[in-house]
Amino acid sequence: MRFARRVDAVPPYLFAELERTITRKRREGVDVISLGIGDPDLPSPPAVVEALAAAARDPSTHRYPTNHGSDEFRAAVASFYRDRFGVELDPAAEIVPALGGKEAVGHVALVLLDPGDLCLSPDPGYPPYTSGPLFAGAAVHYLPLEEANGFLPDLETVPDDVAARANLLFLNYPNNPTGAIVEPDYFERAVEFARRHDLVVVHDNAYSEICFDGYRAPSFLETPGAKEVGIEIFSLSKGWNMTGWRSGLVAGNAEIVERYRQLKTNLDSGMFEAVQLATIAALTEARDFPREMSDVYQRRRDLVVEALATIGLEVEPPQATPYFWARVPEGHTSTSFAELVLERSGVVVSPGPAYGPSGEGFVRLSLTVPDDRLEEAMRRIESSLRSGIIKA
Repeated sequence: MRFARRVDAVPPYLFAELERTITRKRREGVDVISLGIGDPDLPSPPAVVEALAAAARDPSTHRYPTNHGSDEFRAAVASFYRDRFGVELDPAAEIVPALGGKEAVGHVALVLLDPGDLCLSPDPGYPPYTSGPLFAGAAVHYLPLEEANGFLPDLETVPDDVAARANLLFLNYPNNPTGAIVEPDYFERAVEFARRHDLVVVHDNAYSEICFDGYRAPSFLETPGAKEVGIEIFSLSKGWNMTGWRSGLVAGNAEIVERYRQLKTNLDSGMFEAVQLATIAALTEARDFPREMSDVYQRRRDLVVEALATIGLEVEPPQATPYFWARVPEGHTSTSFAELVLERSGVVVSPGPAYGPSGEGFVRLSLTVPDDRLEEAMRRIESSLRSGIIKA
């Protein structure tokens, strides 16, 4: 039996591997608490669930939807972007539904990259920023996210010959996995970089609605000239606890949006209309729900900061995202520390290199577990790793 080689071009997906580890340890009788996967533990807003249930009972939603999305869906998105970000979008040409951010990242790579092209991908970064280009037959040039630079890629250090081959630059702020936020003028620099090198910026805006301490994350599309050079992927997964719904959208440059839609007409049959109606409810009736979730995550964030300090891990509290990006103790690699935490505490954390080579020396912890389980995880880590035992 022969298989296409493209699947072998990418490593096993991080979260699939974490799920296997968790299953194995639970079969061994370990009460595992996973801080490795960013999947909200709280339910979607009631208005969203009710909208879906009502729509699912309507036989008119049971037929093929349009890949372009309903007029009502696109109007709701345009209204949300206007009110939340001050961005004007043409509902007829600059918005299209996506089956979640992950699908959008992968399909955008197919739209923008040919074999032999180059993609500029943040390192560390969401794994599909690498797998999407590789599936498209393109090469990846990593842009290191260094702590000294605020975990922002230094675009001025990209070699001219690399930029000349590139046709896609992925950005993601607030950032996964580092929790970093964007500097006020950084998107302007990205737009100028894209113009100078005739490439497309794709901003993955998955976390703008989970913010703390009064911070409100911007949209890339707020930036003057952004729609001339790029698009934004927006997801409802984290802000509205809708990871399983696969609800997102692509917005911005009309030509890119249309090319994306054309690709999807050949690969899927669009977003279930009942999910579109539920998404409308999220963006209208439940528009303020992400602020409630931000309060939950901020409380959990503060708990984790205190617990990590107890075992000698000083971390900067993130201003956005439900993630901690913590440097591992001296004498450990990311993997050895993650293994130590699992074996001694029964707690799963994500080793940094799973997000790219520059992730070495860090682990990611997610706040998407119930409060009592997070408290228990921190108690276990404190108990087993404090007082110098962490160096084992």
